[in-house]
Amino acid sequence: MNVAIVGCGLIGQKRATTLGLSRLTVCADNELPRAEQLAGRYAGCAATADWRDAVTRPDVSLAIVATHHDSLAEITRCAIEAGKHVLVEKPAGRCASEIRALPALALQKGVLVRVGFNHRYHRAFRQARLIVDSGALGPLMFLRARYGHGGRIGYEKEWRATPEVSGGGELIDQGVHIIDLARWFLGDFTEIDGSAHTYYWNMPVDDNAFMLLKTAQRQVAFLHASSTEWKNTFSFELYGRAGKLHVDGLGGSYGVERVAFYRMLPEMGPPETTIWEYPMVDNSWEVEMGEFLEDIRLGRQPAPGLSDAVAALDVVDAIYRGSEYDHRA
Repeated sequence: MNVAIVGCGLIGQKRATTLGLSRLTVCADNELPRAEQLAGRYAGCAATADWRDAVTRPDVSLAIVATHHDSLAEITRCAIEAGKHVLVEKPAGRCASEIRALPALALQKGVLVRVGFNHRYHRAFRQARLIVDSGALGPLMFLRARYGHGGRIGYEKEWRATPEVSGGGELIDQGVHIIDLARWFLGDFTEIDGSAHTYYWNMPVDDNAFMLLKTAQRQVAFLHASSTEWKNTFSFELYGRAGKLHVDGLGGSYGVERVAFYRMLPEMGPPETTIWEYPMVDNSWEVEMGEFLEDIRLGRQPAPGLSDAVAALDVVDAIYRGSEYDHRA
């Protein structure tokens, strides 16, 4: 399979290393030297500053879209219309309205689209999914999650702080990851409440977002995304009637990735505890791409796909509408 990558920054470069037996055919970036630098690592790979040329090439079957948020939806639409399979990075657009029509278009064109909610593929979450699917946690009741970092010098001047480009702040940046993970375990949310606010950074987008989400079965997700965490933090706690799972750390500055299973005993009291730790190099990018290539081979709908991105952005949009921010296009 011949692949085009649009957006040759850090994420595009990561994606290029995960293609397996597929061939990187063309790299596109509005900064041509960056496209040329990535293309130069792969024999016979072309470089261009025009993403339309890349995603409409007749020899390309799969397009990877790894740009800023403001162009994700437009490039994805163009690739779908050209009959290409697509892996588009989260959040797939700046708001739900930008991508709501894309699932139907992909079905019409007979192509598959995966959205890069990469956290589902971390080892700890793959293990957590196995435990939940086994029934060992019992019926799920609620979850709480925190995801935060402390920014860096000049953070308020980066593209993420420009609402026309990013679509919002911390809520649409890291927040969509924990929204997606919460939906993955609990299902769709029928009640959405929360707040987005700027407490520290001098920028016109939020640096903290707080969410209280409920399913039709009254299961609750209590989520907090922050860029004033100061010590990078990832914590995801899932509670069932028979026990609790706690995923924390994502490697690097977030700490060693691990998942703890606290299984309630019949006599209650201190739970039986099993902990899995993953100090090795993260392989989530390779596993995610491998699954998408298998999706294409089998003709099965990817998960997470565009409908998952629409659902996550519906939550984002609702929180922004209820706050002082409304970055919807």
